[in-house]
Amino acid sequence: MAANAVSLSISSTVASPKTPHSLEAQTRGLIPPPTISFPKSSSSLSSTAISISISRSRVRAGPSQLVNEPANAMATPPTIVEVDLGSRSYPIYIGAGLLDQSHLLQRHVHGKKVLVVTNERVAPLYLDKTVHALTIGNPNVTVESVILPDGEKYKDMDTLMKVFDKAIESRLDRRSTFVALGGGVIGDMCGYAAASYLRGVNFIQIPTTVMAQVDSSVGGKTGINHRLGKNLIGAFYQPQCVLVDTDTLNTLPDREMASGLAEVIKYGLIRDADFFEWQEKNIEALLARDPAALAYAIKRSCENKADVVSQDEKESGLRATLNLGHTFGHAIETGFGYGEWLHGEAVAAGTVMAVDMSHRLGWIDDSIVERVNNILKRAKLPTTPPESMTVSMFKSIMAVDKKVADGLLRLILLKGPLGNCVFTGDYDREALDATLRAFSKS
Repeated sequence: MAANAVSLSISSTVASPKTPHSLEAQTRGLIPPPTISFPKSSSSLSSTAISISISRSRVRAGPSQLVNEPANAMATPPTIVEVDLGSRSYPIYIGAGLLDQSHLLQRHVHGKKVLVVTNERVAPLYLDKTVHALTIGNPNVTVESVILPDGEKYKDMDTLMKVFDKAIESRLDRRSTFVALGGGVIGDMCGYAAASYLRGVNFIQIPTTVMAQVDSSVGGKTGINHRLGKNLIGAFYQPQCVLVDTDTLNTLPDREMASGLAEVIKYGLIRDADFFEWQEKNIEALLARDPAALAYAIKRSCENKADVVSQDEKESGLRATLNLGHTFGHAIETGFGYGEWLHGEAVAAGTVMAVDMSHRLGWIDDSIVERVNNILKRAKLPTTPPESMTVSMFKSIMAVDKKVADGLLRLILLKGPLGNCVFTGDYDREALDATLRAFSKS
C-alpha cells in the first residue's frame, strides 16, 4: 500500500462528556456546552487507500469522576479523567489545591526513593510543597531533587545527563519514582529519563503550565530535541498518574498562559466543535484566569486527549491528528531558535498556516479561516511566523519531521465542517508551496 495514499479522517459529532457539578461554569456568564457522545470508530479499506472515520459515542478514556478521599475534611476532592490503557491505565487528577492532598501522590509512589525533577523557575515556588506532599506521614520515603535550567533551549542531551547523574549518585533503584514538576520541557525530559534509567522506572507528572496540563503531561510522549529537529529523540512511556493542581497557574506568566491556549483551541478545531464554540464565548475569561473557565477547559481538553490516547497510544494514525499546526510550528521553533518563541506561539502560527492550506485545497470554507484567525488574535497569539523564516527553511526542517513516512510529508489538515480533520499525505503539493510562499520569504 503506497504511503502517499494513506489518509485518516476525523469526523466530529462531539459535545462534552457530563460535567461534574463542581466544574460547571456558573460564573461570569460561562456557557457550558451540551453533553457529548463519542461514536465507535469504523474503517474502510481499498487497494489504494486507507480511510478511517472516527466518530464517538463513548469516551474510552473513562468518564470524569470525583475522588472521595480528601486529605482533610476541608479538602475539595478532585475531578478524575481516566486514561484507559488496560493494565497501564492511570488517572488525571484535576482541581485546586491538590498538592495539599498528599494521598493523591503517595498512592502512586513505588519504593522508598523519589527523585523530583524541576527547574530554576518552578523550584522556589512548589518544590518544598511537593516534597512535603510526598513525605508527610510517610517517613520511609526519601526525596532527592535535581533543579535544571529553565527553557526549551535546555531540552537536550547535556541537560538530560544531569538527571541521570543525580539518580546514579543517589543510588536510586528500579523501585524508585521520578516526579516531573514543571511545564512541558520538564515533563518530557523527566519522562524520558524515567523510561531510560535502569531501563524504566515509575514516574509521576505534576504539570504547572496550561500547555502541560492540557496536553504534554498526558499520553506518555517523552523526549528531547536535536539541533536539526524538535522531539526527534524520545520514547512513549506512560506515567503512574498526572496531578493537575490548577492553583499552580496563579504564578504562570501571562505569555505562557496565552501560549497554552493554543493547544486548547486545537481540540475544538480537530474533533470537538462544541468546545470550540464555548472557547469563542469564553476566551477572555480564560486569559483572565477565571477559575471556573480554566477548570472546565482543562478537564475538557484532558478528556479529548485521553480518549485519543486510549485508542491510539503509539500514534499510528488517530493520535497524529493532535499535531494540527505542529509540523509548521516545530519548523518555526527549530529554525528561529529553541526558546525564542514559546511552543504554543509557534503552534498558533502553524495552525493558521495549516488552516490556510486546507482552504487552498477547498476543504474548508471562509468562515472557519476567519474564526481561527479571530480566536487566536483574541488569545494574544501570533498568526504569522517570524519574518526570518524562509520557504527553504520550512521545507528543509519539515523534511525531517516525525510524520514523514517513506519520504512523504504527511500533514494534519482541516476538512469539512468545524471539528473535522484528516491526517494525510494525499494533497496537492502546489497548495503547500502556495501557503509557504504566502507566510514566508522565498
